[in-house]
Amino acid sequence: MLYEKYIRETFNELGQVENLELIVPENYNFAYDVIDALAEAKPGQEALCWINDQGYERHFTFADLRRLSDKAANLFRENGLKKGDMVMLILKRHWQFWVAILALHKLGAVTIPATHLLTKKDVAYRVNSAGIKAVVCTADGDIAKRVDEALPESPSLKLRFMAFSGDAAKSKTLPDGWIHFDSGVESASESFIKEDMKSTDPMLLYFTSGTTGYPKMVLHNYHYSIGHLTTAKHWQQVIPGRLHFTVSDTGWGKAAWGKLYGQWLMEAAVFVYDFEKFTPADILPLFQKYNIATFCAPPTMFRFFIKEDLSKYDLSSLEHASIAGEALNPEVFYQFLNATGIKLTEGFGQTETTMLVGTTVNMEPKPGSMGRPNPQYDVDIVDENGKPAAAGVTGEIVAHTKKRHPAGLFHGYYKNPELTGKVWSGGMYHTGDTAWKDEDGYYWYVGRTDDIIKSSGYRIGPFEIESVLMEHPAVLECAVTGVPDDVRGQVVKATVVVAKGFEPSEALKKELQEHVKKQTAPYKYPRIVAFTSELPKTISGKIRRVELR
Repeated sequence: MLYEKYIRETFNELGQVENLELIVPENYNFAYDVIDALAEAKPGQEALCWINDQGYERHFTFADLRRLSDKAANLFRENGLKKGDMVMLILKRHWQFWVAILALHKLGAVTIPATHLLTKKDVAYRVNSAGIKAVVCTADGDIAKRVDEALPESPSLKLRFMAFSGDAAKSKTLPDGWIHFDSGVESASESFIKEDMKSTDPMLLYFTSGTTGYPKMVLHNYHYSIGHLTTAKHWQQVIPGRLHFTVSDTGWGKAAWGKLYGQWLMEAAVFVYDFEKFTPADILPLFQKYNIATFCAPPTMFRFFIKEDLSKYDLSSLEHASIAGEALNPEVFYQFLNATGIKLTEGFGQTETTMLVGTTVNMEPKPGSMGRPNPQYDVDIVDENGKPAAAGVTGEIVAHTKKRHPAGLFHGYYKNPELTGKVWSGGMYHTGDTAWKDEDGYYWYVGRTDDIIKSSGYRIGPFEIESVLMEHPAVLECAVTGVPDDVRGQVVKATVVVAKGFEPSEALKKELQEHVKKQTAPYKYPRIVAFTSELPKTISGKIRRVELR
């Protein structure tokens, strides 16, 4: 298997990963050394199965991806793009994303995935902050129009490519100044002259949105792709030759976790459903129809799944399911287990990293726990002085880097050495996320360092209270924050979106407060309960607790 070239590992008597070392060659490029190598060894094997919600379907082998990415790389090169140039991809879940990103890797350009939800201001900020030279954009919706609107304020942006999906693929009509990506790839040469590449060359840049301030620019080298080998192999447990399905728009870092690097290193096929609106009843039949073996999605989607009658769907092809993006509420774990017999496994990481902590192969999940540290990293929980926290004590999750820079950890925040130094100090990378570990070494998420609620001398993590509230049938979504209080310093506030069939009321407020009192320490109950139709979220879907505070 190809992946054996990049990993050394040992297992304990339970079959759990004990020691792990990732091997990063000095000269390495994911597109050359993985995709082209698989195209040579297994040209007819399926690599990508793409469908959309309009009934279109396309299948790509590894040989197809090599040929198309060579042609796309030539298209980019012919239009003046070169190694080191910054290129933004706004391609939703279109199949062209995979062709374009592999082509940019081959060229040595830096790929910047982005969401189609960007405004004119967002586009201009990204272009000017990173010095973006080209955009490859979907023809769907009005995002191309917003790119055009940002053009006068974006002097570095010289090239605009447009890609079409579904019925629109038949169209040859382009706005002024745009290059037809699909036609250009079709007519480009298949003979591509490779660039000299190092694993330390910049490959990928993500704008990661926090809950405050402008997005940070997270820069990754080519070793990032090898860092995702454990993501796919040990956490998602993808199966070579079978289909893996991760639900994510390509504009988010989650796409790199579940729709690209680790899955192809494992020689699995990536399944993509290109849809506009998430509808459980549309997604659930896909598992049987396409024989999907492994699946990953955020807990929110599983919350919607368990509201469906899962007995109506054949999920027998599914062998493993994992969750990430936010902490898993135990109620979701048990309801999905009862309906399917599958134990959801949680994983934790950031845009700056690959999987730091996870419930990996042959580990018994503890509902609500993230699992144990990934041996790929030297992960710890430390107190305010940077000392290891004892079991049961809340501290910050860090990755020690004095001895080595693990594959998968970011290079730094682009053009921001001050911010890089702030999170990367004392020989460790500080995640800004807090947790505690139990006697078995399992990590339990508490919250962001700035989300901790300090009330009457108690330190209260919002996630524990949110998990308890989620057990109540009236709660669809919720967010817990601390608000100022003259007596207690802060008090706990719960902002709740009610489920169908329930109405906000004073009686429901008291019922939720009593529910929390019974399920956890009474001092943690929300003294304030507010009802809302939706929670404020960032462009990447994270709850903006700062706005609720």
